[in-house]
Amino acid sequence: MQCGLRQGGPAVNAELILIRHGETHWNRERRMQGQTDTPLSERGRAQAEAVGQRLARHPFSALYSSDLARAWDTAAAIARASVTRHEIRREPALRERTFGILEGLTHDEMAQRYPEEHARFNTRDPDYAVPGGESPRQFFTRSLACLENIARAHPGECVVVVTHGLVLDTLHRAARGLPLDAKREAPLLNASLNTFHHTLDGWREIAWGDVAHLAEVGVTRYDGKAV
Repeated sequence: MQCGLRQGGPAVNAELILIRHGETHWNRERRMQGQTDTPLSERGRAQAEAVGQRLARHPFSALYSSDLARAWDTAAAIARASVTRHEIRREPALRERTFGILEGLTHDEMAQRYPEEHARFNTRDPDYAVPGGESPRQFFTRSLACLENIARAHPGECVVVVTHGLVLDTLHRAARGLPLDAKREAPLLNASLNTFHHTLDGWREIAWGDVAHLAEVGVTRYDGKAV
């Protein structure tokens, strides 16, 4: 992974390296986390340290993080390892999508307790929000606006952003022009590096799902129900 704006092609306003937080116990249990403030697992802490070491000597101008503990603690590992000792910039708009009544449940538990809501949720209707939650469109608008603001605040710079799986999915869809109701095609890997360029023409995806730094600590993988 080379952190640095590339020459050629559309003029690049900023480069964002998005990182999903390290693994949590709820990740392993396949529970819907949303904005429930769950901690990193032991492996998640090791993943955070590994991504910190991966970025330790790569130049970047700023470090942003969701304020949820699993992202913040991952960002803290990056900050500790960085030779420039970046201060973490707290950004609540980088939080995961909130899933209301479905948070804390596995998919089987959702289907048992809230069969109608779970069935509607699975249709991927962009405008459906489960009780107490956000719709895909509301979340997409919120998270993309935050990333746009970060890019505009750092013209010509490389910025590291520690966030959540569906925020990665947002920028992947924006860069590739994918509709909100399309089935997810790309894995959302914990502690992975995902690089995007913000240009006058929009977003360009440069690298996705880079987990070379996790060879020793292990990659957390999910089935098609990952959210």
